[in-house]
Amino acid sequence: MVVRTRFAARARAATTVCALGVVAALAAGCATVATDSEMSSSPAPSASEAAEPADPAAAVALPLPDDGLDIALGRLDGLVESLMDSTGIPGMSVAVVHSGRSVYAKGFGVAEVGTGREVGADTVFPLASVSKPIGATVIAKLVTDDVVEWSTPVAENLPGFALSDLYVTQNVTIGDMYAHRSGLPEHAGDKLEDMGYDRQEVIERLRYVPLDPFRISYNYTNFGLTAAAESSARKAGEDWETLSANAIYDPLGMDRTSSRFRDFEAEPDRVVGHVKVDDEWVPTPAQRNPDAQSPAGGVSSSVNDLSRWLTMLLAEGEYDGEQIVDSDALLPALTPEIISSPSTSTDARAGFYGYGFNSTVTEAGRTQYSHSGAFGLGAATNLLAIPSADVAIVALSNAAPVGAVEVLTAEFADLVQFGEIRQDWRDLYGEFFASEGEPSGSLVGERPPADPSAPQPLPSYVGTYRNDVYGPAEVREDGDGLVLALGPDGVTTHELSHWDADTFTFTMRNENAEAGSISAVTFEGDTMTIEYYDDDCSDGVFTRE
Repeated sequence: MVVRTRFAARARAATTVCALGVVAALAAGCATVATDSEMSSSPAPSASEAAEPADPAAAVALPLPDDGLDIALGRLDGLVESLMDSTGIPGMSVAVVHSGRSVYAKGFGVAEVGTGREVGADTVFPLASVSKPIGATVIAKLVTDDVVEWSTPVAENLPGFALSDLYVTQNVTIGDMYAHRSGLPEHAGDKLEDMGYDRQEVIERLRYVPLDPFRISYNYTNFGLTAAAESSARKAGEDWETLSANAIYDPLGMDRTSSRFRDFEAEPDRVVGHVKVDDEWVPTPAQRNPDAQSPAGGVSSSVNDLSRWLTMLLAEGEYDGEQIVDSDALLPALTPEIISSPSTSTDARAGFYGYGFNSTVTEAGRTQYSHSGAFGLGAATNLLAIPSADVAIVALSNAAPVGAVEVLTAEFADLVQFGEIRQDWRDLYGEFFASEGEPSGSLVGERPPADPSAPQPLPSYVGTYRNDVYGPAEVREDGDGLVLALGPDGVTTHELSHWDADTFTFTMRNENAEAGSISAVTFEGDTMTIEYYDDDCSDGVFTRE
């Protein structure tokens, strides 16, 4: 009898990160609502101010302190430096936009440990899931130009696209995918990417994945969104990477921004990702290549370039006197389309998601849009905008996610709105990211049996096994042991170690599994169950051909 243990879903984009609907929940749910006494302490409005505002929601917001932005800008250097000291992350870059221009842009630390290459405002970072809001503005540009609508079905322009339910296949729209409400389970397709499947192959395999209820389930999915972007690009007659440059990057003068990994690799002033080994930040052996999910996690950019993009957002699609994106096309992306983080009590605020953006209401009663991104192999990013204060901040780092960029933007937002930091964001985010960094698998921390039962003769396990979602898996003898080969042409291999009887194990470290993660592999007749692939996409059972 095989006992299956589901691996915990990661909140990471690119995976990741994170992208982090849970991070949005922290921002929305951990702050307290202003009390009646706080509200009544505000100065009484004049007769003109008491008139009904153009936006009735604006009337409930606490007034901004006169010097809130100046206080926030004045403290930024110190906040960044203290976060880098406490976390040890090698490098960060930060920019702030206000009143139609960049008012702060600076780099800190080094691009790569051991090199002395300093980070500046033009240094290029991988953005991970901050690619999603950027891609949403690419779609908004297509909506502006009447190429597609947010309501255009994905299948209409993506031949062969299918999900496991015919009705959903025919009706799921670009907007549904960008709001993560297609019913696909969280991070569907991410493990296929880790196996080595390309964009087209991952999207094709989504048809085998069971769905949650359509349009009422929020599950963060990189490849559902990527399918919508791919469909839109085909309608536009360009590949996504070229379309993004033509629609957004080039008109805004974002010369250091690309949706192609090779462009990032060719950039001389770029960071290297870092992971923690024995409490020390070290460069990753190989930089994460996110091309398969480029619309969801494949953009690279600098904070100077992102300042231009944020300026356009705050100006509702206008930049340098030109309307790049129509405000009506942009509005659905920035405003709530689905509840992403339900309230946990009657006095807690919910978190929402638009089309590629988190959308929440702050403790001060102000609307805020944001997004996080992260690669477990060495990137953490965050943007946050408060449109009623006409301010936005972006923070990029070259280390695996520890919450530093989210802490920085949350503290900055508090200073802008209140003139002081109101929450202990460092503890809140620190606890969350620490829990996310744990290795996965039911055997983690377990000792192998002292007197294990012997396995069957190794040739009895050899063969090609198949799973609808994850494809073929070949088990072959190699010397005195077994090797498991997965993915296209068996490019991903794991040496199997005997555990007990018909159970073997392998260890892994990839974008979706922390260092030290262990997967059990259990054989029973002509079936092989791989614990790591026993998830919301599949039962982990592979059947021998």
